[in-house]
Amino acid sequence: MTSVRVKLTFPEHLVRQPLLARMVREFDVMPNIRRANVEEKFGWIVCEIGGEDDAIERAIDWLGAAGVQVDRLGDVIES
Repeated sequence: MTSVRVKLTFPEHLVRQPLLARMVREFDVMPNIRRANVEEKFGWIVCEIGGEDDAIERAIDWLGAAGVQVDRLGDVIES
């Protein structure tokens, strides 16, 4: 399985939305949350998204299209 480390930044209107749960169901990927700070008006999560390469890319694209800022942190992690 491959993992990609990303920082996800959520604007106020998305903080309370279950986007990670939807991502898991829709794309069959597994987020491993490493660090997070979520408040009423802003939130960020540093996580590793694991799964098949194409599923990870589709999930990242979907998060971006939903309004989440996605920043890749480092290289792909192979396991």
